[in-house]
Amino acid sequence: MAKKYVIIGNGTAAVGCIEGIRANDKDGSITVISAENHPAYCRPLISYYLEGKAVPERMSYRSDDFYDRNDVKVIYGESAEKIDTENKTVVLGNGEKVAYDSVCVAAGSRPLVPPFEGLDTVPVKFPFMTLDDAQNLESAISEDKDVFIVGAGLIGLKCAEGLYGRVKSITVCDLADRVMPSILDAETAEMMKKCLEKNGLKLMLSDTATKFDGNVAYMKSGVEVKFDVLVLAVGVRANISLVKDAGGDCGRGITVDNHMATSLPDIYAAGDCTESMDYSSGNVKVMAIMPNAYMQGHCAGENMAGKDATFDNGIPMNAIGFFGLHVMSAGTPDGELYEEKSDDHIKKLFTKDDRLVGFILAGDTTRAGIYTNLIRNGISLSSVDFDTIKTAPNIFSFGQEYCRNSLGGVV
Repeated sequence: MAKKYVIIGNGTAAVGCIEGIRANDKDGSITVISAENHPAYCRPLISYYLEGKAVPERMSYRSDDFYDRNDVKVIYGESAEKIDTENKTVVLGNGEKVAYDSVCVAAGSRPLVPPFEGLDTVPVKFPFMTLDDAQNLESAISEDKDVFIVGAGLIGLKCAEGLYGRVKSITVCDLADRVMPSILDAETAEMMKKCLEKNGLKLMLSDTATKFDGNVAYMKSGVEVKFDVLVLAVGVRANISLVKDAGGDCGRGITVDNHMATSLPDIYAAGDCTESMDYSSGNVKVMAIMPNAYMQGHCAGENMAGKDATFDNGIPMNAIGFFGLHVMSAGTPDGELYEEKSDDHIKKLFTKDDRLVGFILAGDTTRAGIYTNLIRNGISLSSVDFDTIKTAPNIFSFGQEYCRNSLGGVV
């Protein structure tokens, strides 16, 4: 009898799960439950939508025939409310029940909205996580509007870049003392701060709103900020409730093993809603990035279809750029440091126990994949020409045998 697969969520991890299932099972039924009314799309592109550089039709993560080609049924505009493990059904918000043999929770994350006093008095406010958020924000802005963004992390700053040149002013605040504190060290963050300010953004760091009254934010510092449009980009939280309420193990994210299995029978999870081992540090954490989400989803799909697949080399990675300044980081900034610095370039490589465990590149991110490969595959530095790789990364520094295996043919 054909298996019944259910995927909760319709983002990058869901696409990976579909392709993992179909690589091993052409006959089972696949049902995707999508809270959004859009096919899977590249979420980082929503800031480009604000800039006018991308339209929804060109933001798709897969071709228009992806679901039909893979014989997938998508239930749009409905959320999963409960996983009934006893009866093996997923209960939707409209009361409908969808039966499963295996289910993958790829529910992503949701905006974190602190309980700001007076937030309900703000007439025009938005989060910035989805295409719908971007479209709603688009309808509210104009060249005479002052925009106030709470949060100088990746989401808040990408929103600011998307709004650049389309509104009267953009002010961004953050309680942290630097921009993107979860991604950048102090030195790289300072370089990015100067770039942002040079392009007209007003940054209020080590400061945040404590109270709102209509279109006025009262700051911790005592300053008052007047605005027309408020964007809340404080952070995100993993959507763990479906598994947690069903009795599954959860921390900050849904707990999964190397097979993407949860502690509940026949229930898997993948993507931003999960927490898993960071290969570079050995710590368990939420690693909410697209490459990991896809690979986790694909691994889950394979195992749902009866294979024995593992994903055990996930690492934190970020590739970002604002106003022409590009930054890439991966792994863990810990251990012995090698660095290069100039006015427009920073390179920091972190090594520990004969391995590269992390890096930060700013200004010049070319060949960053070489460093990512070293971290993700745990390659011994003594087995490669790391002195050359530090200054001029290239695949030939990995040796002839590696090149033969990677490139094929005779090297």
